[in-house]
Amino acid sequence: MVSKEQDLTRDFIVLLPRKRGDKMKIGFIGAGKVGFSLGKYLQNNCSQNDVEIVGYFSKSLKSAKSAADFTSTKLYINLENILKDSDTLFLTVPDGSISQIWDYMRNLDIRNKNICHCSGSISSTAFFDAQNKGAYAYSIHPLCAINDRYEAYKNLANAVFTIEGNSEYLDSLMQIFQKCGNDIIKIDTQKKALYHASAVMASNLVTALFATSIDLLNRCGVDKKMAKNILLPLLQGNVANLATFDIKDALTGPVERNDVVTIKKHLNAFNQENLNQEKEIYKLLSQKLIEIAQSKNSLKDYSEMKEVFDSEKYSINI
Repeated sequence: MVSKEQDLTRDFIVLLPRKRGDKMKIGFIGAGKVGFSLGKYLQNNCSQNDVEIVGYFSKSLKSAKSAADFTSTKLYINLENILKDSDTLFLTVPDGSISQIWDYMRNLDIRNKNICHCSGSISSTAFFDAQNKGAYAYSIHPLCAINDRYEAYKNLANAVFTIEGNSEYLDSLMQIFQKCGNDIIKIDTQKKALYHASAVMASNLVTALFATSIDLLNRCGVDKKMAKNILLPLLQGNVANLATFDIKDALTGPVERNDVVTIKKHLNAFNQENLNQEKEIYKLLSQKLIEIAQSKNSLKDYSEMKEVFDSEKYSINI
């Protein structure tokens, strides 16, 4: 018969956390584009003394096998086994599946496991009672478009990663990516959605704005394919300027010049074409440009331009 003291000692030994600096054994739950790419990237760029990619589990056996083959790792046919062989689990699944998988995982033995997901908008609080279960919860997100299973891992070398979660192994996880040559930034767990909105504005919404520009040029009689070819150099030039200069120094155009007459012409054109939605986009973004322009040109008076955007009447006889 095992005494109470012996039983307590045995539990204490089981719950001892692994030492910082030990090799991290990473398993992937989910074998889509992010799982393929992150696994391959870490395998190719991390020292074997620091990281071992143990393999993949997915509800799609075919996808898990493909990912395992791609990374020369192990195919797992059940979640329990990959959990047993890993000390760090990445849930590289659609955002809507994270809570479903966690509801199952949290009832397993996850003591001393790092449980991570790669969602941009969801925080580590998705693993809501991880600490009560003896586990550590994190979200780790690459600021990079991952659009291909077999090629996108090459782009991760230039990606900045963000991380938030429990303090226990936060630094250890950060070091994994830093040793790969990536910048990784800690963010506030409560600001995760705002952080993701920032990334969407700099990427996805730029696509929407560019599509709107094409539509406007198309209304002028230019074929959409040609419109894209005409406008793309403008976009590329602006991005190049943003990469080279401070934001205020990259700004050009009628708002920066304080060209009220041209702004009124634009607003009248929107009214004449009944383009109310496009006009609102133009107004909102131009008001932000006024803020930037004022920081660049402190001696210019932009009060008249502000009044134009605040007013609903843009008629002008020009």
